[in-house]
Amino acid sequence: MTYALDDLTLRERCATALAEHPSTNRFVATAVKPNDPLADVARTVERMVFEASFGLDEATMIAEYGPYEEQSFFFLVIDRETGLPAGAARAIDGGGKTLDDAPDMIGVELSEIVRQHGMYDGRIWDYATLAVLPQYRASRDSLVVSGMLYRTFINAGHRASVRHVVCMLDQAAYRNLDMLGCRFTALAGSAPFEYLGSAANRALYIPLEEIARSMGEQAHQLSQPDTGTGRRRPGLRRITARLASQVSSGDDLDPHIVLPGLERRRRPR
Repeated sequence: MTYALDDLTLRERCATALAEHPSTNRFVATAVKPNDPLADVARTVERMVFEASFGLDEATMIAEYGPYEEQSFFFLVIDRETGLPAGAARAIDGGGKTLDDAPDMIGVELSEIVRQHGMYDGRIWDYATLAVLPQYRASRDSLVVSGMLYRTFINAGHRASVRHVVCMLDQAAYRNLDMLGCRFTALAGSAPFEYLGSAANRALYIPLEEIARSMGEQAHQLSQPDTGTGRRRPGLRRITARLASQVSSGDDLDPHIVLPGLERRRRPR
């Protein structure tokens, strides 16, 4: 396991994944288990983005996420034009880092958090990381990459029969998901707090089924004629509506997403 693959190894592993991927789209996505060779590609993307944004170097990433490696699923978007990763995300089974760290950060016991959000029954995933490389953030490509990561998480969650989602998001990630209509509830009514280099982190909860539903509702609302509120520019409004619709429905995204890390395998005879 490593958070620091060299460029050559990144290219080699991405090339292998692209050759095996059924889609020829520019951006393709995959979900893998922690021992898959692509998991280290995703870890490297996490470290690159988090180190630049929050000062979390390789040693810090290992210390913070090492205890959760065996419970992690990794989501990776690869760009066929460059042959390199564009973004990555991670889910931690069982509520992972959020349910371990949030109680101390918000001053609420874990048992009370579970009670307030009805998390007694059903599988819980922590949407633990979301990382888009900087070269994809200055154009519409950032929406494509982040949209594919969101949709891959939804598809993987359905495949794994996930019921509850918890996460701790920095201001930028929260703003982007809120723009798409993802209606989180603050964990136990908590306020933003400082966490791992983020000055305004939020601990959040949402049922998995609500993610796609709320984004679909947002897409519908944004597709209606503007009432003159001026909250979004017309061009941004159309782009946001389209992306929210795609993430909600999977249209134009699902054909480019594979989930080898969640496939059921026949036991060898």
